[in-house]
Formats: sequence, C-alpha cells, structure tokens
Amino acid sequence: MPRIAYVNGRYTVHADAAVHIEDRGYQFADGVYEVCEIARGHIIDSTRHLERLDRSLRELKIASPMARQPLLTVMREVIRRNMVENGLVYLQVTRGVAPRDHAFPANTKPSLVVTAKRIDPAGGNKRAESGIKVITVAENRWERVDIKSVGLLPNVLAKQQAKEAGAQEAWFVDPDGTVKEGASTNAWIITKDGVLVTRPADSGILRGVTRTTVLDIIKKHGLSVEERPFTVEEAYDAREAFITSATTLVTPVVTINDRSIANGHPGSIASSLRQAFFDIAEKMKA
Repeated sequence: MPRIAYVNGRYTVHADAAVHIEDRGYQFADGVYEVCEIARGHIIDSTRHLERLDRSLRELKIASPMARQPLLTVMREVIRRNMVENGLVYLQVTRGVAPRDHAFPANTKPSLVVTAKRIDPAGGNKRAESGIKVITVAENRWERVDIKSVGLLPNVLAKQQAKEAGAQEAWFVDPDGTVKEGASTNAWIITKDGVLVTRPADSGILRGVTRTTVLDIIKKHGLSVEERPFTVEEAYDAREAFITSATTLVTPVVTINDRSIANGHPGSIASSLRQAFFDIAEKMKA
C-alpha cells in the first residue's frame, strides 16, 4: 500500500503530495510544525502537542487551519490510511500561498500538511540500550527558538556536524558555557547527588512536550529536579546524561565530545524514566 498524505483538504498518495511554489513555508520558512509519537496504536501527548502548535501559530500570527477536533480527525485518518501502529504523525502549518513579499499577505488561507510513517520501536530501544554520542556546538540560532518553526537550518547544520563526528546529537552551548538544548531534543544531566537538571523552558529553548511529561514522571516518583542552566563541564562530570523528544523519548547519552559520562554506559535513572514513559504519558486511540 502506498503512503498517504493530507494536503489542504485532500488525501493523496505521498509521492504525489505537493504545495505551491509560492507557499510561504517554502519561500520564507513562514510556518510551524509538530511531531507526535504513535505507540501501540495510540497518539502520545496529543493535547500538549496541539496546545504548543496553537501557541506557535499565535506567536507568528498565523490563523489556525481548522479547529482542534477536525484536526484530530485528520490526524487519525492519516494514521489509519498509513496503517501506523508505531511511528510518527507530522503536522505542518504555513501562512499559505501568496505572491512573494516579505510582509504578511492579507486574507491568505493557511496551508496544512499531515503525514504519518511507521517506525520500528526496536531501533530506538537499541539506541537507548547502548546510549548515544553527543557533540557541542556554539549557539547560533535566532532568539525565538520557543516557537516550533520550520526554519531549522542551524539545527540541520548542527546535526550534520554531529553525524560527521560519529555522534547522534549536537547540544547548542551559549557563550557562558551553559548548554541550551539539542538540535532536535532537550538536554538533561543527573548530578552525582542524583539531582536531575535541565534548562528552564521560560526562554531560550523549546518547551519540549516529552520534557514536560518526563517532569511529570520525576514528580510522581519523588525524584529531585532543578530547572537551571548547566555547563558543559558539569555534563562531563555528571552521573548520567540523556536527551528527550517525541522521536527519541528518553535516550541516555554516554559520551559528550568523545568524553565518557561516568562509566560510559546508560545509567539506571534515565533507563527507568524511559520505561515509565508510556504509562504516564497521555494516550489517545489513533
């Protein structure tokens, strides 16, 4: 069966799906996106993802393409048509199609694309069991990374730099030496005292949905957490390190810039957070 995509009111074969060449997402990266995990036939944390989508749209003054319930219906239908039991559903909203001009066009209908794909969870579980490698790169993004914009070129370059270094993720680092977040993930460490540390999401990073759910898990299990910046040096000296996102869930980090974290193997706390994730996260039948 061919993959199916939803594009501006139509379900179409994925290979034939297209938007206009003057769509502002293509011309200006004038759009936002969301990615939800699909696990065991459920959409994970859909409420938080769609609330963040609404916030991103408001921040860029883009009209919502449809109300919440119709959008959930489209997501479910795309998942159903692609027969996805485990994988991802991707949503992208742009300001729409208009003659190329930097200023906002008047009365333009937003563009909506929804796709879904299958992913074998065994791959992510294998990475979590062995841990991943991370490099650090200088922060060079715009200040509004709290908006989940499709303008991701600095992130793409950082991820490519990580790939060329034999790593799987890159952490952006401010001039003061503190870690911001990953190219596509939030960054965490666990101190030798067992305190989980991650940068506060009030500014400077994206408020990760998986990050928020992990904070719920931490609270439920009575673990200690500090939302504060941490330095690269602190990360080198940490008991554990890990990343979070909808695509990686909780994945341990075993090296940073080729320096082993603790004994160079995934730690017990990160592993237990990953195991607890599905039980705590919001689940909606796809």
